[in-house]
Amino acid sequence: MWAAASKALYDFLSLIYSVVGSWGWAILILTLIIRAVLHPLNKKQMVSMQKMQKLQPRIKVLQEKYANDRETLGRETMALYRENKVNPASGCLPLLIQLPILILLFQVLRTSSFGGASFFGISLEGSVYTQLAQATGFAFNNPSELGFFALMSHVFKNPSGLSNVLIWLPNLALVILICYLTWLQQKMSSAGNQQMGAMLVFMPILMAFICLSLPGGVALYWAASSLLAAIQQIQVVRKVENEEKPVLLKDRPKKESD
Repeated sequence: MWAAASKALYDFLSLIYSVVGSWGWAILILTLIIRAVLHPLNKKQMVSMQKMQKLQPRIKVLQEKYANDRETLGRETMALYRENKVNPASGCLPLLIQLPILILLFQVLRTSSFGGASFFGISLEGSVYTQLAQATGFAFNNPSELGFFALMSHVFKNPSGLSNVLIWLPNLALVILICYLTWLQQKMSSAGNQQMGAMLVFMPILMAFICLSLPGGVALYWAASSLLAAIQQIQVVRKVENEEKPVLLKDRPKKESD
């Protein structure tokens, strides 16, 4: 079933390619189609996350008031969610539904052959690692054999190869764009939440580590999808911010010990 779904998705990608004549544009068009199909689920997830974030000040007040009464805290928190028509689980369910689709798409793009095609200088089959290896003359039999430290050691031995910037820079620029979009989305998601501040640093670094070894076709999809997600998130944030804010208690509730 999984193999059949992969073949069907690749055939659809090939159909788009036969129309536009470019694998890069075909990937972007496929990304737009998938984002359009998943738009309602993505929007529901983002709205739920923003409303949850908006309620954090009131939740914090409840946590301080009922610090020694976990049962009452849980009951009052759920009452707060119901009052503001927020379902904590509604943010996770859309993601779980999307996950198989996204994994399938990644698998298709990762294993597809694009005949050595490039898109605005981005190698769709090569990763930043393979492009750096090619630029510096580092021979390898399989891209999976390229380790970060082995590659960097070779680059330091032959730094003149880095002058072939057109080979490796477009793929690296795409990874940098993904990292920036990841940072932007994390910043919007963690606004006003100091506990999430560390994610602003951690997530872009994690994305860089992952994307450096990804084929350009996958990175192109990821960058385009992240850009569309960021635009959608900006719209959702503005919409939720314009809604009436949950009213905090006029007087800060005293702790039971007071």
